[in-house]
Amino acid sequence: MSEDKSKLLRSLTIDRSTDKVERPGRRWLPLVAAAAICVVGFAAFAAYELGRQDSPKETAPQPAAQKQTAQVQPPPAATNDKTAGSLAASGYVVARRKATVAAEITGKVVEVFIDEGMTVTEGQIVARLDSVLAEKDYELARSRVETADAAVAAITADLEDATRIMTRIQTLSQKNFATEADLTKAQARVGVLSAQLRQAQSQFETAKIDAKRSGSLLDKHQIRAPFGGVVIDRSAQPGEMISPMSVGGFTRTGICTIVDMDSIEIEVDVNEAFIGRVSPGGPVNAVLDAYPDWTIPASVIAIVPTANREKATVKVRIRFEKKDPRILPDMAVKVNFLQARGNSKENGKANDKAGGKANGATKAAAN
Repeated sequence: MSEDKSKLLRSLTIDRSTDKVERPGRRWLPLVAAAAICVVGFAAFAAYELGRQDSPKETAPQPAAQKQTAQVQPPPAATNDKTAGSLAASGYVVARRKATVAAEITGKVVEVFIDEGMTVTEGQIVARLDSVLAEKDYELARSRVETADAAVAAITADLEDATRIMTRIQTLSQKNFATEADLTKAQARVGVLSAQLRQAQSQFETAKIDAKRSGSLLDKHQIRAPFGGVVIDRSAQPGEMISPMSVGGFTRTGICTIVDMDSIEIEVDVNEAFIGRVSPGGPVNAVLDAYPDWTIPASVIAIVPTANREKATVKVRIRFEKKDPRILPDMAVKVNFLQARGNSKENGKANDKAGGKANGATKAAAN
């Protein structure tokens, strides 16, 4: 039992003699590893420096070549029909024919035959005023015309009879069967009736003119559309007073507002510094604020020959190439003045010439 314990204790003891033999070899391992790492790092650094010294020699001609190719190739904008660098402006849709329909006389509105959004034709009755007195005046004028016509007819009959009597007395006077006094009296009567006939005819013409005037005045009680279009505003209502002049109170001056939708166009203000880039007939792309995804083709009508001193702008009129019911007056719109094909070709040729000159200068400098 004691021997077993002694063997067990000897097995647990550390042999110091072997540790002293192996320790000197273990000390050299870290030093060898550090030396290896230094060698590898030095080799990598040397390779990097060699690469930096060789790379400029290989890549040095590349910038000149890239610059030369960039100058040889024409800009992409010159090959397009319409350049991307267009001039932008904003304005509004306006109507060249827009009128507030009003009466030429003062009266009370009896009927209104239109409403907002209705389409009217030229001469269509849009409203009617109270015309009782005007109708009576027209009837009275026509009665005067009939009276004057009857007077002309009566005097004409008397003149014809007096002319026959005078002719007969002249015949008898030549045969000495009538006196000179009878002949003079007959001639005087013919002269008086002739004057009365002319007076009656003048009165008849005056009566006709008066009747025509009364008829025109009666017709003014019916308010008509001056041109075809769409009603965008209804101002008066039945029972209201209307007058061509503003007289205060509740008297209105207009019945409705009519717009000719075929006359709509665009008016924009262009900065006077860029007005040289706008030419009549030039292509334009218009985009309404109400429909931002809809591009409308248009063209320049004219440049108004005057400038706004306060805003330093010039007004430009633009037409729509195609009308559309969605385009309404007073809508906000943005436009892009595009460069025409002829201008883009000229710019492309100029760019090609400039590029050729630049390439020749680059080659000369390289030589």
